[in-house]
Amino acid sequence: MYKVLTIIVCAILLTMGGARADDPSPAAMDVARRLVTALRVTDQFKAMLPGILFSLRPVLSQDRPEIEHDFDAAVTAILETGQSKYNNSMIERAAALYARNFSLDELHAIEAFYRSAPGQKYIEKSQELSEMSRKIGDEISREEADEIKAQMTQLLRDKGHKL
Repeated sequence: MYKVLTIIVCAILLTMGGARADDPSPAAMDVARRLVTALRVTDQFKAMLPGILFSLRPVLSQDRPEIEHDFDAAVTAILETGQSKYNNSMIERAAALYARNFSLDELHAIEAFYRSAPGQKYIEKSQELSEMSRKIGDEISREEADEIKAQMTQLLRDKGHKL
């Protein structure tokens, strides 16, 4: 899920230029907003926001306990007051991204899937599946690296190299 959000955020940053001739239609934006809501993009961002804030803690506090204490107290207030601003911004920018990259019919079909029971299950499971897929990829990479190392070692030995 975090990979999905990272990709969305990066794509949003790349598309943040001024108005363009291919700005999405109001109808496409409406469907794209519903899609982004179905994808729970704001929930993903909400889950990441405390980590973002706490990554700022050492930079701003400079290991000064009095600042750390006030910083920690301010986090809750920032999370509460800033959440709607971040949510609205995320929804609008992500919706524009989707609306620019998919036709109105495609947006309707994608939204229908993600609002369906299988689509919602996919969203719920996607972080777990992504992590499991990464582990499978790591495992296969290690296995292949071992096999390639053995093959290369043998080829080099066949050429007379002592390894």
